[in-house]
Amino acid sequence: MSGKIVSINISERKGVRKKPVKEVFLRADYGIEGDAHASSAWHRQVSLLALESIRKMQEMGLDVKPGDFAENITTEGIDLLSLPVGSRLTLGTGIEVQVSQIGKECHTRCAIYYQAGDCVMPKEGIFVRVLKGGRIREGDIITVAGESVAHGIRGIDL
Repeated sequence: MSGKIVSINISERKGVRKKPVKEVFLRADYGIEGDAHASSAWHRQVSLLALESIRKMQEMGLDVKPGDFAENITTEGIDLLSLPVGSRLTLGTGIEVQVSQIGKECHTRCAIYYQAGDCVMPKEGIFVRVLKGGRIREGDIITVAGESVAHGIRGIDL
């Protein structure tokens, strides 16, 4: 299974929509350099959300785009929810990440929730740890690498 990176998004603060950038550096066991959510202290170093999920919200009449759900990487063509915790992905030219959590608990209702009564990130977003760092760019290919070993945290029951 493969897909591509359609947007890379970062923010300097937590709790805000992320802004798109053309490329970033992923540091092993840390996340995206320059992003507020990057940390070696926890397993949710980088977040991914499918463009297909964002389109669902657009079809509900919301004016949303990649980064508005605070996801770091917006993907297209890869079924993120089919990837069990422990799955490994290769981004671009050899950057390796491992799925560490599927979904998350939404502690505070964001503006999107109040507009639509729902938000896709807590249900359809996934989180990864960076195993092997490097530079990724918009348009890079994402591939699922081999078999996975399920261990990690599941944020919600789907």
